[in-house]
Amino acid sequence: MSLTPPRAKKSLGQNFLRDLNLARKIVQTLRLGPMDQVVEIGPGPGILTGLLLEAAPSSLTLMEKDPYWAEIRRLEAAAQEAARVKVMEGDALEQDWSAYTFPCKIVGNLPYNIASPLMWEVLSRASGLERAVFMVQKEVGLRITAAPSSRAYGALSVWIRNFCRPCLEFTVPPHVFIPRPKVWSAVLSFDPMPLAERPQNPEKLAHLLKIFFQQRRKQMGVIWRKNGYETAVLECCGINPAARPEEIAPEVYKKLADIF
Repeated sequence: MSLTPPRAKKSLGQNFLRDLNLARKIVQTLRLGPMDQVVEIGPGPGILTGLLLEAAPSSLTLMEKDPYWAEIRRLEAAAQEAARVKVMEGDALEQDWSAYTFPCKIVGNLPYNIASPLMWEVLSRASGLERAVFMVQKEVGLRITAAPSSRAYGALSVWIRNFCRPCLEFTVPPHVFIPRPKVWSAVLSFDPMPLAERPQNPEKLAHLLKIFFQQRRKQMGVIWRKNGYETAVLECCGINPAARPEEIAPEVYKKLADIF
């Protein structure tokens, strides 16, 4: 394999962070300790990886889809005799995140084109998650942290906030990446909700979010009746049938899914 670094692949949504100070700030936001088991999604050239190793967690798993960067990370780990480093070559979207029942912290500069579905899976299925820090497109970060009745509030906001408490930590300008994206990015932290406070029926919650937010401007009662359900169920959850989906708080959707 050639060791000449290839250009970033547009098909994989690669934009590589090149600012060491920002990388250090991201790693600090993860709040690592010596007993932590860490997963990095999409290490690429390894600017975060080196800082994660400096923090000396008990283990570090690198999940990389690009065969070139996966091999580079393997060679680097072997050269450093870093036994605590494991490289997994594969697509993070295809991982069984429900298998992550052990205590772990997850970090990554996520490709814009898969960030939303990947966070949807990771944050809801990795029951052992202790903390996550992801860099995403700023617009996505604003959607996740948006308040009800705001323009950015939607299904992603509701879903993630029923599993985690998100916080927009800081924004990142385009010029710190290679290649330079056309938009700003944002770094978000996620602290998981206690398991007892998570949705009892996540599949039902996902179904409800789909039917409601596909018609977010219509009244809840109209959408509900159109799908063959009685509005009394909405009222039982304290939902005004005249309200619109974008006006309902995340915890109310959870209550509806749990009793529906």
